[in-house]
Amino acid sequence: MTDAQKNIPSSAITRAAKLASLPLGMAGRFTVGLGKRLGGISGDIVNADLQRRTAEQLFSVLGQLKGGAMKFGQALSVFEAALPEDLAKPYRVALTKLQDSAPPLPAASVHKVLAEQLGPDWRTKFKEFNDDPVAAASIGQVHRATWADGRDVAVKIQYPGAGPALLSDLKQLSKVARLFALIQPGLDIKPLLAELKSRLAEELDYELEAESTARFAAEYDGDKEIAIPHVVASAPRVLVTDWIEGRPLSQVIAEGTQEERNHAGRLLAVLHFSAPTRAGLLHADPHPGNFRILPDGRLGVLDFGAVAQLPEGSPEPIGRLTRLALDGEAEKVLVGLREEGFIKAEIEVDADEVLEYLLPILAPLQTERFHFNRAWLRGQATRIGNPRSSAYQLGKQLNLPPAYLLIHRVTLGSVGVLCQLEAEAPYREIVEEWQPGFAE
Repeated sequence: MTDAQKNIPSSAITRAAKLASLPLGMAGRFTVGLGKRLGGISGDIVNADLQRRTAEQLFSVLGQLKGGAMKFGQALSVFEAALPEDLAKPYRVALTKLQDSAPPLPAASVHKVLAEQLGPDWRTKFKEFNDDPVAAASIGQVHRATWADGRDVAVKIQYPGAGPALLSDLKQLSKVARLFALIQPGLDIKPLLAELKSRLAEELDYELEAESTARFAAEYDGDKEIAIPHVVASAPRVLVTDWIEGRPLSQVIAEGTQEERNHAGRLLAVLHFSAPTRAGLLHADPHPGNFRILPDGRLGVLDFGAVAQLPEGSPEPIGRLTRLALDGEAEKVLVGLREEGFIKAEIEVDADEVLEYLLPILAPLQTERFHFNRAWLRGQATRIGNPRSSAYQLGKQLNLPPAYLLIHRVTLGSVGVLCQLEAEAPYREIVEEWQPGFAE
């Protein structure tokens, strides 16, 4: 073993080894699949089996890892509604295990971080502190405690060495990106991984997260529908906020009544569309683990480590071009898309074909109420993501300007959660109220 290798933590080596096992497993399954085809078994049956086995291994490995693998898994989780149910089920199981199992950071290590970040007298700031974590985050864990003034608080503590581990995992995942094409044709995860890497510094800075949390909390203070925890104390690697007690959104997805699902879905849409206007920010991590339904019916929102800065609110062209598309103004939509950079000047496309591409995606805004569901999302994923479809060929000619990248990803993620909820609500009314440029 070289000196450099001796300096690498064993946990990092273990994570790298597990991630590296993914392409090897795929190669083995491909060889077996080829043998079955030569043996006369239907290609469709072999492909389905290959797809299922790849998904099981992929989700199993992600479910055993923390750090970047967990962060990626959480970001990808919102798209599981687009997967066939036999593939989505093992993914949900792996992700649930991953979210519910707090990593075994020893109490001594927790105390050391608290002393470094809050000062050697950190214990005087708490009336009580529970050494056992109640939840695991991708780069830290959460403890429940009682602040000195008697408030129940959540204490988010960053893992020592979280930054290098996160970056290492994301680099490893980039190497196995092609595996996801086997699970869902047309699913390109490289832009998602690139975005996670680019926002790494922000995610690791808990003081920056405290600023974003405080801005949201100030704007939604006393709101009848949205609840944001107030910041109690912060440091670069420790964040203390009010404790929010509520029913996890994942539980509503798993066993909620239709009324509960509809209620949660409407509140998620209100948060998504109102936050840019009210707070100049967009909550950019819309996976179910970040939301709670409080006993009074409000939506509790957690984790503001990933936000989009939108000081001018949501871009007006989004609303204007959406309205033009719904009104059937194909030529005006094409002109607007070119002006915003969605279609480059040298690309020639037919305006009516572009409108035909967009309208099915805008179905939730074509009626007073829309019922999001997995079948609808799978249909859109197949239409746009199948390399043999005309929509896929047109989509390849479209461009996503950098200014819209995060907004686009978060909107898709929010839609994914709504489809997991199978929620029905008056989404058009919400968009009319909050999205600049949309109202007639």
